[in-house]
Amino acid sequence: MTPSATRVLVVEDEAHIRELVCLHLRHEGYVCDDVGDGKAALERTQAERYDLLVLDVMLPGLDGLSLCRAVRNGRLNADVPILMLTARREESDKVVGLESGADDYLTKPFGVRELVARARALLRRPRQRPDAPAQVDASGIVKVHGIEIDVARRRVRVDGREIELTDQEFRLLHLLASHVGIVFSREALLGKIWRGDTFVTVRSVDTLVKRLRRRIEADPANPRFLLTVWGVGYKFADV
Repeated sequence: MTPSATRVLVVEDEAHIRELVCLHLRHEGYVCDDVGDGKAALERTQAERYDLLVLDVMLPGLDGLSLCRAVRNGRLNADVPILMLTARREESDKVVGLESGADDYLTKPFGVRELVARARALLRRPRQRPDAPAQVDASGIVKVHGIEIDVARRRVRVDGREIELTDQEFRLLHLLASHVGIVFSREALLGKIWRGDTFVTVRSVDTLVKRLRRRIEADPANPRFLLTVWGVGYKFADV
C-alpha cells in the first residue's frame, strides 16, 4: 500500500489534537479526513472506505467504543485497522477498547512520532476484505487453517477428516471462515444464521458456537478456530 493511496479517518472532538494528528499524517503522505462527532464518523464509515481509523474514546454523539463496535459490525470498513486514543491509563480501559474491536491503543498525552509509527505498523498488516472469502480455490471451496468447506456439496473436512454438521452449524462455520479475523456480534450472527426466526435469543448463538466447537476443535475448551471476542461476539482465527 503506497502512502498516496492511504485514507485515514481521525475522529477526535478536541480540535487542536485532531488538527495536529492530521497534520503529521498528511506529512507522511496519507489522505486524512477528520470529524469531531461519533455519529458523523459512523456515517462516514458507512459511506466511504478507509485504510485506518484513529478514534478517541470520549466523543459526543456516539462514544468511541460504541463507534468501534458499529464499524466492526458494518460492511464497508469491518476489517479496517483501528487505533484508539484515550486519556485513561488503567489496564481495564485498554482491555475494553481491544475487546470492542480496536487493534491498538494509545493514551494521552502521546508523542506524535509514536502515533505515526503505530499507524504505519497497522497499515502494514494485510487487510481482509469483509465481502470476500478467506481463501477460495477454483472450485469454490473455502480453505483456511486446514479446514475445507465445500458449499456446493455441503461438505466439511478438518485436516482431511470429513465432519458431519447440521445446517445451522454449516452456515455459521462458512460465514466465519469466509471472513477470517472479522468480529461478528451475537446480534449480527442471530440475524444471519436464524434469518428472522422468532423464538431465538443471543444465547442461541453461544449454544451453536459450543456445538460447532465440539465438532471441529481438537480441544473445544481452548479453540483454535472459533474465537470469542469478549463483550463483542465471535470471529474465525486470523490467517
